[in-house]
Amino acid sequence: MKNLFLLAVLGLLLGPVCAQNSVRFTLQGRAVDTSAAPLASATVMLLNPKDSSLVNFGRTDDKGAFTFKNLRSGSYLLKLSFVGYLPYNQLITPNAEAVRDLGELTLKPITKELFEVVVKTAKAPLTIRGDTIEYNASSFKVPPGSTVEDLLRKLPGVQVDQDGNIRAQGQEVRKVTVDGKSFFGNDPKLATKNLQAEAINKVQVFNDKTEQAKLTGVEDGKKEKTVNLELKEEFKKGGFGKITAGAGPASNDVSARADVKGNYNKFDAKRQFSVIGLGNNTNSGTLSWNDYQDFRGSNSFNWNDNADFGFGSGNRYIRFGDDDETLGIPISGGDSRGFNNVVAGGANYNFDTKETKLSASYYYNQTRSMLDAERNRQSFLDNSAFRSTELSDQNNFSGNHRISLRYEKNIDSLNTLVFINNSRLNFGNNGLFSDQNVYRVNGTGAEILSTRNQTTNTTIANRLGSANSLIYRRKFKLKGRSFAASATYQINDNDTDLGLKAQNDFFDATNIDEQLRRIDQMQNTQSLRSEYRASLLYVEPFAKKYFWETFYNFSLHYDEVNRDVLNVSDATRPRVDSLSLYYRNNYLFNRVGTSLRYSYKGLNVSAGVAGQQFSIDGRYAPSRNATDFNFINRTFTTILPNASLNYDLKNNKYLYSNYDVSVRTPSSRELQPIVNNANPLFITTGNANLLPEVQHNVNVGFSMFNPGNFMQFFANLYGNYYVNQIINSQTVDPQTFITQTRPENLTGGRSIGSYINYGFPLKKTKATLNLNAQLNFGRNLTLINDVPNNTDNASYNGGIRLDLTPVEWLTFYGRANLGYANTRYSLNAGQNQTIINNTYAGDLNLKLPRGIYLTTSLNYRVYRNYRFDFDQQIPIWNASAYHILGKAKKAEIRLSAVDLLNRNVAVSQYAGQNFVTNERIETLARYFLLSFTYNMRGVQAKMRREGFY
Repeated sequence: MKNLFLLAVLGLLLGPVCAQNSVRFTLQGRAVDTSAAPLASATVMLLNPKDSSLVNFGRTDDKGAFTFKNLRSGSYLLKLSFVGYLPYNQLITPNAEAVRDLGELTLKPITKELFEVVVKTAKAPLTIRGDTIEYNASSFKVPPGSTVEDLLRKLPGVQVDQDGNIRAQGQEVRKVTVDGKSFFGNDPKLATKNLQAEAINKVQVFNDKTEQAKLTGVEDGKKEKTVNLELKEEFKKGGFGKITAGAGPASNDVSARADVKGNYNKFDAKRQFSVIGLGNNTNSGTLSWNDYQDFRGSNSFNWNDNADFGFGSGNRYIRFGDDDETLGIPISGGDSRGFNNVVAGGANYNFDTKETKLSASYYYNQTRSMLDAERNRQSFLDNSAFRSTELSDQNNFSGNHRISLRYEKNIDSLNTLVFINNSRLNFGNNGLFSDQNVYRVNGTGAEILSTRNQTTNTTIANRLGSANSLIYRRKFKLKGRSFAASATYQINDNDTDLGLKAQNDFFDATNIDEQLRRIDQMQNTQSLRSEYRASLLYVEPFAKKYFWETFYNFSLHYDEVNRDVLNVSDATRPRVDSLSLYYRNNYLFNRVGTSLRYSYKGLNVSAGVAGQQFSIDGRYAPSRNATDFNFINRTFTTILPNASLNYDLKNNKYLYSNYDVSVRTPSSRELQPIVNNANPLFITTGNANLLPEVQHNVNVGFSMFNPGNFMQFFANLYGNYYVNQIINSQTVDPQTFITQTRPENLTGGRSIGSYINYGFPLKKTKATLNLNAQLNFGRNLTLINDVPNNTDNASYNGGIRLDLTPVEWLTFYGRANLGYANTRYSLNAGQNQTIINNTYAGDLNLKLPRGIYLTTSLNYRVYRNYRFDFDQQIPIWNASAYHILGKAKKAEIRLSAVDLLNRNVAVSQYAGQNFVTNERIETLARYFLLSFTYNMRGVQAKMRREGFY
């Protein structure tokens, strides 16, 4: 089915792309200045004279020459542009010549008298200045009411995947700004999905500097791909926005579907103000991975990395483990799985002058989700195996408040103060019922039910986190000399209540007293974590091309956790000391380092070393009021080398490589030898003798982008090796199959891999092909019943993407991704297996007469594991038709059909260190939605000297 669909669509669309006109000609010429000197790398464009849409483009060679071959006979507008020169325009009319040579085309330098003329005539579909490409949004036609995301899909050299992730010139875009200012923090999708395409004047794609390079003024060679959205002037003179409301009949025997969303924006030269909001039960805008991590609190140490100086532009090179005591939200609750009701909204404000810069945002989102899951897991022991099945029902609620603030004040031309605040307030509750069966395999190969577990969990969690940093920057009159200091205070306050009821039947137990075990507990965990950090950085230039950098990092971190476990089955609710825990740990971290950097004409080489000392001073006992405490006093010292090479080869070619060593210290939870039985069949405990995990990392890469023909190439090779890697060893009871895990240190884990991306236009502005491949070979270590097990994974992934925009009224985006993963076990080679995850997809958009548009997409997913007879194929077909209303084209009515084949289900499969698992979650399937959209434009008021327009 998938092959027929793709072949049919490709055949339909390649026809107009590849059709040949019998009359063709070649156009050529030379760009020169007023002294007849050639202008190399000037931008050359052929436009349609009717609407200035882009037909073809290129750049002049070293002699200023350009050539366009195989052009259809017709009229064209030729436009040449070069920095500092007045754009050159010439109308090309048809004639009988097979090769039309325009000769020397003279561009005049810009003078003050010509500046106004330049402003009026410089408009072109795209402009290329070094590594910056600037697109004129009006030259890339999208339907009325389209978002910035739809516009980006049209731009040569830019790709947007099905989830809204952006790649430009082959590299991932990590930041999207509006008129150079941040928009709801650093989430690119909030800008691309909420701003309207018609508000955008220009889209600029460039390589931004890292925060540390901006801080010191010393180029470190590292780049961050950034997209800036420049607004049209008329959208800076009033408010604009969009509101959509839709509803549909009930589906899957649940409530009717509804979807409401809207945004409003008001911008001027100094200020930006935006509000967005949404609510739906269509699985749109559900709990993301970042929301899940925020709820757990495990992102807390990454909020303010801009205030930590040193190697890696603020990378701490020490990571505290995840101290989450209880999962308040299960990992399977992310994105469009299950049935979700979502409400979200927020506001963003920017104020920007030469002396003061303020950026602030608030965002709230909440998700109610229902998850009915079926899981199968095969676990491997030495020469044996067992299988477990699970049926679970979950009802989850999570709410997240996020506040971010950045204030920058330029005291004078040399001194700057920056204040940064990021705060989170997360709350939620979770109800879970799970029914697990464990089967052993007898001598004949038959499966016999060995253990049954029925568990009911109810969780209520509240978490508060806040990080505040103050940064002082000092530049000196000597170029390159700089000093910076920072101070940070961070707090995380968490409170979790877990009600646990479980019944375990062990059918193989010989002792009748062991055949049935019941658990009825209330577990309360209170944790308070705070940290004080400080950093110093000094940069001294010498010999013009060399820079000496030295830095110091300090951290004092406090942890206090109190976990009370009560036996609810007893009327007196006694405390279970064997499961309860109180601990208080103090962590002291010091790091001092230095490096030498050479920076000249695009070549940037750095080498350095740091000494790092980490001390733990802690105590723990079953109770806060205990008289007999156990103590942990450990000090770890590590030498951290660091080397990097970044080479700008000019002409948009980059070569980079780096080697570094990072350290992960054991978390408080991993160090405490206390039992956690939240899942009675998988019991965890800590290890007070753990050592820090050391990871050696190597990364080498090359990227190239040709702005003349938009050919792009990106490749990298990476590897890492672990010393004292923290792994979870497993001890499995041969009768009950209860698995107990304990963190241990093992050396030898490693991985090596490569990613390659190659894209090029089949026909400029009409068809682009993109190919990618990823290889990864890794070894994971663990202990199974004290027997070492090496799990070797080899994964091979390949993808192809075809973007077709042959005419204004038709676009097609087709893609295929193939994934194969081979897993080999040293402990039990008979369980070796291959997992296949393939996806085939296509999106087709058609513009019909009378303002009617049709869109349809097919996503065909294949999951296979022949070793365990797992074969799941899921075709998801969506379609919509909409009509633009009114002369002003401000309104839209749309009929959408989601999952027309009624086949949607969430499926995943994974092979771990000694197990393979697959999961199916019932998910919102076929539904229909009728929606109405109104675009607010031109909500204007008279200009005032202060305030908004």
